[in-house]
Amino acid sequence: MRMAETPNPATTSFPAPTISLPLGVEILRTYSGALICLEIVFGGLVWILVASTNVSVPLLQGWVMFVSVTMFICSSVYLALFLLGLADKINTDWNFMDMFYHFIALLFYFGAFLLEATVSSAGTYANSTTCIRRPRGNIMTFLDYREYSINVAAAIFAFIVTLCYGCSMFMGFRRWRK
Repeated sequence: MRMAETPNPATTSFPAPTISLPLGVEILRTYSGALICLEIVFGGLVWILVASTNVSVPLLQGWVMFVSVTMFICSSVYLALFLLGLADKINTDWNFMDMFYHFIALLFYFGAFLLEATVSSAGTYANSTTCIRRPRGNIMTFLDYREYSINVAAAIFAFIVTLCYGCSMFMGFRRWRK
């Protein structure tokens, strides 16, 4: 007579995912959900503002565009995971993932803010189109008033998004440590 085999508990059950944030529309009623919405809105504004300029320093503003578009998409997907309730179906420590994601986004956006602020502060305002003589080894950028204003607004919104990611990371860290 053969004895009944007992199933291996590791193959039949999985630990429940660790989520402190609510799922569904309830996420929008939390500070974290509101901050993610602000990250998406202001990040989209940074994207639109930089895209509407004549990208005077492609190396610097290319990174700003990359960060703003990438974080816009990632934050939208992240919010959708909670809105659609899919976070409950993915077995992971969502409190750690929340903190880690916002830490990486904070680093990227802080760099993007610094680069956009550099473009804004290094640009020299020119009233009219003039012959530009560039000194050897330096980048000199002449911006008209419209370009200058757009770059300043993009730098301000990049700073606001950086603050939002910083607050989200701090709240995620508190949830993770509990």
